Amino acid sequence: MQSNSLTETMHHAEADSNDVFGFWLYILTDCILFATLFATYLVLNYSNPMQSIQLKQYADLHDVLTETFLLLASNFTFCLSILNIYQKKVLKTQFWLILTFILGAGFIFMEVSEFIHFAQEGFRWDVIAHASSFFTLVGTHGLHVSFGLLWILTMIIQLPFIKAQHIAIRRMTYLGLFWNFLDIVWIFVFTIVYLLGAI
Repeated sequence: MQSNSLTETMHHAEADSNDVFGFWLYILTDCILFATLFATYLVLNYSNPMQSIQLKQYADLHDVLTETFLLLASNFTFCLSILNIYQKKVLKTQFWLILTFILGAGFIFMEVSEFIHFAQEGFRWDVIAHASSFFTLVGTHGLHVSFGLLWILTMIIQLPFIKAQHIAIRRMTYLGLFWNFLDIVWIFVFTIVYLLGAI
């Protein structure tokens, strides 16, 4: 009996080790992707500071601050869901995940609305290379957040069935790391794209 338990523990440890390596490999590729998009944006934006169409003519920093608040608040609520899953409180974990989903969905809604507003005002991806790099960078981040929301929704649905088992805690941990990564990327987007663009 102890042999079977030991074998199962070793199997879990090996599976976790493989998962961790694969997950961090994925995060590394995402870092390279975003670094490339940031570099492209900076080159196209600052190589010609006298270009006629600039982001600061269209961006509303108040809306961007609201988006930032929604995403950072969603990170906080997700941290609370992580604390509850470790305490094996499934219902509370679901509650905080639902709140995280709502905040994240609000962020995406505001971002899509911003894109539509920019396009209507003339700041479109097909007008100038600078605008194209902006939509690609910010849109790629938004796409990642959308996939994160699908992941959160999946966890909300799965939790009543898998409870607070090892696999649930592991999935929540990886989801938390992914969500934190998106927050870090957004801080760079907010600073480099919006704040520097407004100066």
